[in-house]
Amino acid sequence: MFPRLKTERLILREISKSDAKAIYACFSNEHVTRFYGQETFNHVDEAIKLVDHFTKNYQEKRGIRWGIEIQGNEEIIGTIGFNAWSPKHKRAEVGYEIHPNYWRKGYTLEAVLKVIQYGFNELELTRIGAVVFKENEASNKLLLKAGFQNEGILRNYMYQNGIAHDTLVYSILNSNQ
Repeated sequence: MFPRLKTERLILREISKSDAKAIYACFSNEHVTRFYGQETFNHVDEAIKLVDHFTKNYQEKRGIRWGIEIQGNEEIIGTIGFNAWSPKHKRAEVGYEIHPNYWRKGYTLEAVLKVIQYGFNELELTRIGAVVFKENEASNKLLLKAGFQNEGILRNYMYQNGIAHDTLVYSILNSNQ
């Protein structure tokens, strides 16, 4: 059964095809995708394929992605979860995006902290990493605020619109191990 998480203001829940419109609203927005390493969506069918990708990754224990929902509002405002999940090596990488209408309200940090807690306590991860475009100042600050440490630079690591970008690598370790 897919885990449902709750914070003070948010519900992190399974993403379904009925969320495709909200996912499209995020991924068709150039402000969201400019530091994502993925091209901007042009059609809602791309969002449906992404939902299928999230579902398959969870079934194959390669990732887990939650829809971020404000309590009392059933439409998601973004997604968050683990990519490159390796149960054997007890590690994963966190990734997230949120619609610009909800930026600078603390929702992303609230979701990141809950997902970290879940990763360490329920998935028994030892390490949670993150890879972020150097230019993405908001995400870089958020990760530091959440307790991640900057481990260095991966030069020309990700492409966006055909241009190579350097990324910063972050990690947080489970202090209970």
